[in-house]
Amino acid sequence: MSYRLALIRPRCFSNATDELVYTFPPHHTSQQTTAMDYGSAGQGRDEGGQKYWGAREALRNHARGYKSGTTSEVSPLLGNDATSSRNDDGGSEEPVWEGHADFEGLTWWHKPSVYWLLVPFFLFALAVGGIVVPKLNLILALVCRSYLAERSAQDPEFLFTPVILGSENPQCRIPEVQSLVTKFVMYITIITGILSAIMSPKLGAWSDRYGRTRLLVITSVGGLLTEIITILAGKVPDMVPYQWLLAGAVFDGLCGSFTAGMALTHAYAADCTPPSKRAVSFAYFHACLFGGIAIGPLMAAAILKLSDDLVMVFYVALGIHAFFIAFLVFIVPESLTEKRQVLAREKYTAETLHATGQTWLRALTRSNPLAPLKILWPSKTEASTHVRTNLILLATVDTIIFGVGIGAMTVVIYYSGFQFSWDTADTAFYISTVNIARVFALVGLLPLFNYILRTRPRARQRRESGVALPPERNVGADSIDLAVIRTSVLLEVAGFLGFTLARKGYLFVCAGVLASMGGVGSPTLQSALTKHVPRDHVGQLLGATGLLHALARVVCPTVFNLIYALTVGTFRQTVFVVLTSCFVLAFTLSWFIRPNVSIEDPNEDRPQSREIGNDPDVLVDEEVVGL
Repeated sequence: MSYRLALIRPRCFSNATDELVYTFPPHHTSQQTTAMDYGSAGQGRDEGGQKYWGAREALRNHARGYKSGTTSEVSPLLGNDATSSRNDDGGSEEPVWEGHADFEGLTWWHKPSVYWLLVPFFLFALAVGGIVVPKLNLILALVCRSYLAERSAQDPEFLFTPVILGSENPQCRIPEVQSLVTKFVMYITIITGILSAIMSPKLGAWSDRYGRTRLLVITSVGGLLTEIITILAGKVPDMVPYQWLLAGAVFDGLCGSFTAGMALTHAYAADCTPPSKRAVSFAYFHACLFGGIAIGPLMAAAILKLSDDLVMVFYVALGIHAFFIAFLVFIVPESLTEKRQVLAREKYTAETLHATGQTWLRALTRSNPLAPLKILWPSKTEASTHVRTNLILLATVDTIIFGVGIGAMTVVIYYSGFQFSWDTADTAFYISTVNIARVFALVGLLPLFNYILRTRPRARQRRESGVALPPERNVGADSIDLAVIRTSVLLEVAGFLGFTLARKGYLFVCAGVLASMGGVGSPTLQSALTKHVPRDHVGQLLGATGLLHALARVVCPTVFNLIYALTVGTFRQTVFVVLTSCFVLAFTLSWFIRPNVSIEDPNEDRPQSREIGNDPDVLVDEEVVGL
């Protein structure tokens, strides 16, 4: 058996190496080579079956570490400092990611992070969740006041008790007022839903070209204007009639509403979070959302009790919106560098110039409100069939989960009151319990699961290899993502099946807690979607999902409420059978998602092979045989 000794000498002004290889004949004994065996623990074999010593393998790994960074004639001889500092023996488990290079050298107050937005977003969610019930009560009082005044004007003998904002107002509990209120709320929902469906993808695409924080400000301005109109309608209803609330819905929809704000928040998190931790970051924002929905009504009730003024709740919401805007403008650092914004604008300009010579039919297609969904089905030149199928499947499963979740809220409240005779306190207890369980799953279980299955193994691999691991890149949904998605949908199936079968109140609550554990699926789905496209398309992609969410926000509650209304007199659990079937469909579709496929980002440096035998920077200068 022959042996080879690889002697490596550095090549000046380069990270590459020259290799001088000696081959020892088979008659060499182990005693004759012991003096040179300084790397026997790392022995390996080349393609010809000859043994080579550990020095070569160690230097090969060392060369790979250099190759993972930027290689040039002025590169530091000891490698990239940033990479080394993140992978030294100091115990840091922060994964190496090419996106970190955008923020190297920045001070902590200039470096974007999801933690900049968590507290402001939680306050924003508090405002959104806190005004739901007060706004419904305000609309009821204003519509009732207007109806009674019109009736009194038509019939002078008609007498009525004055309507007081924030009071019980039993005179408003008549079918005519209830019908007018229901229609008016439906108008607000339709206007906001349709306009936000149109604007969400546009805002997402604009955020790729002009930055996330600027567009987040726009989404907040819509809420600010809506609260101003609401306050004016509550304070001076004679000057600003309640119909002006429709104008508030227009402003809210044109600014993207809450769906666009959620999508842009996810885009911000995707810009500054490695793919392996992205689902956890998204989960934090979902936890803020559901925490705000759970705590917001309690905060509104406390404000109403202390001030005895229904409009005061909207003053507080107005202040939160103003604070959120000021925080975004003056404190939160932008997550997209100017270079990436310029590249995205140049790419968009090139695509626009290419489209100017197209026919009127193609121009009409581009103006289609559903045209932004084309990012879910890229051209064959951009993506493989597996990638395109994955995008469609992930978006479909995500929309089903979102639509069923938002559509079931009203049905659950109506059904529990009818089936178990729950009062307001019982319903509030159920909502609080379910949302607390959901927040626990989002901020406790999912991060722990991610740490055990992703962070710890990667850190252990780095320690055992002794070299820097290759930077993380978007490689599509991995097996861990798919496991989380399928498990979460299965929990939703079990929970809604429990709703169907439960005949006791406490069993219904247990089913709700079980279904809420499936809340980890939505942030994981959104994260998996962002892993399929280049970084300059993340905002556009999440904007498209915002369009689907906005449509689901209008369609799903209407359909599910209609099903419940038509079947409550025969088999009242029919709606839960339908909801369970929707989750079964989502669970089935999740098994067709392929792992580890994505669109290559042309702006990313792809890893190259560093094998001794085929790397042009590692040369075999001479082979001596027979020594």
